[in-house]
Amino acid sequence: MSAAAPQKAALPAAALLPPEPELTPRRVIAFFIMVFGMFMAILDIQIVSASLPEIQAGLGASSDEISWVQTAYLIAEVIMIPLSGFLGRMMSTRLLFSLSAAGFTAASFLCATSTSINEMILWRAVQGFLGGGMIPSVFAAAFTIFPPAKRNVVSPMIGLVATLAPTVGPTIGGYLSHTLSWHWLFLVNVPAGIAVAIGAFMLIDFDRPDWSLFQKFDWLGLAALACFLGAMEYVLEEGPNNDWFQDEAVAALFVVMVLGGIVTFWRAFTRDEPLVDFSAFSNTNFAVGSVFSFVMGIGLYGMTYLYPLYLSAVRGYDSLMIGQTVFVSGLAMFFTAPVAGIMASKIDLRVMLLLGFIGFGTSSWMLTGMTADWDFNELFWPQVLRGISLMICMVPINNLALGTLPVAKMKGASALYNLMRNLGGAVGLALINTILTDRRALHSARLEEAVNWANPEALRQLEMMRQNLALNGLNPDAALAQMQAQVTGQAAIMSFIDIFLLLTMLFVGLAVMALAMRPPARTGGGGGGH
Repeated sequence: MSAAAPQKAALPAAALLPPEPELTPRRVIAFFIMVFGMFMAILDIQIVSASLPEIQAGLGASSDEISWVQTAYLIAEVIMIPLSGFLGRMMSTRLLFSLSAAGFTAASFLCATSTSINEMILWRAVQGFLGGGMIPSVFAAAFTIFPPAKRNVVSPMIGLVATLAPTVGPTIGGYLSHTLSWHWLFLVNVPAGIAVAIGAFMLIDFDRPDWSLFQKFDWLGLAALACFLGAMEYVLEEGPNNDWFQDEAVAALFVVMVLGGIVTFWRAFTRDEPLVDFSAFSNTNFAVGSVFSFVMGIGLYGMTYLYPLYLSAVRGYDSLMIGQTVFVSGLAMFFTAPVAGIMASKIDLRVMLLLGFIGFGTSSWMLTGMTADWDFNELFWPQVLRGISLMICMVPINNLALGTLPVAKMKGASALYNLMRNLGGAVGLALINTILTDRRALHSARLEEAVNWANPEALRQLEMMRQNLALNGLNPDAALAQMQAQVTGQAAIMSFIDIFLLLTMLFVGLAVMALAMRPPARTGGGGGGH
């Protein structure tokens, strides 16, 4: 007995670790199928954004109703994403993903065949809810079935999909609605979705279901979670356009959000098997990585929103022209993905993250010189730098946040990690819309004060406009309206510049937080995960 104890103590630490996961061709193919399903789900968030006028005309919807085609999807998705961690453990990845893919495909077909706006909103909500079941599963699988040595290949792939899909969504949507019809925004999902559902059901074998968890399913927690996140998404979506709490619905749902949040956190911290497990936040890397994911959501969805908004409101581009212009970022991401994978294996991930955030901040700074004449050429390099920086950021964020967690925590943590990115996008868009409105009004008031009858330069410009109108056979009195339009347009440009300056400060300021993270081991089990 006394001789055995020292012998056991002499065993190397590596011998006490669980073996690395077995990576078979079947699992690799199954993972690629899951990645494609995630691409479909994320793409559909933005694919309708450039084609809402066509859908509105086709369904005879009002301007207030048509916004719900986007909002319904976002609300339903943001509820499902944190729930997917518990469902994945209960049902297994195979059942959850294949059923989500099949339901997403069916909902896509029903969206395409909708004959009223109410039908469209219903099926978009179903589509968003089931799409939300696919996204976290891919991140969890990437850090469960692949050994640490392969993560620098896998992480760029899922990072590319997570950033590329919302970026190219308006491009693909604009092209489909222009060349075919808005119905094809949804019909394009059907054949691909059927293949994904069948492939996932046949090939995924990563884990086994634990149906005993069904007996512990927290129905009150589910209702609270739906109230909390659903109301939050509504408040953030509708608040900026309705003067926030001056609108009764926004004020009422804010109260629902607060109450739902209190109950959600109470249930999460008092139950043995909570629907949402927040224990992953005790890992410093995951906590800081989730903050980064939130910030990346602001940058990713904020810029995806700002570029088309500028091109449509200021330049007068249609959806197809907008798609062709913003596609530059997508190409930059695509070509940077393998480079990011190589960088992740060569340099400290924290340095890589620092460079990515500084690059993103620089791309925003380049836009602070914007004028009303900027088009494809002027926007080209800021978009290229943004796309490169996004990929350089996403790979280390994924690896640092999820790479040091144990496998048992991976499904719940992946759901929270993706939720933080979506919430970052929602909060970012709400702040952007609010700031744009407020700053535009402020700049417009200041410019109108300066452009008056006592300003010689204003009078000179007005006279030139009158002369140009007269030379073209138009009414010279319209010069005053032209001057007013110029003031309004310049105020809009100045409000855009304010947003770009704030984004610059955000990303450069948070870049130093990268040093607070602990890089995962180059080899081994990733924090005991394997």
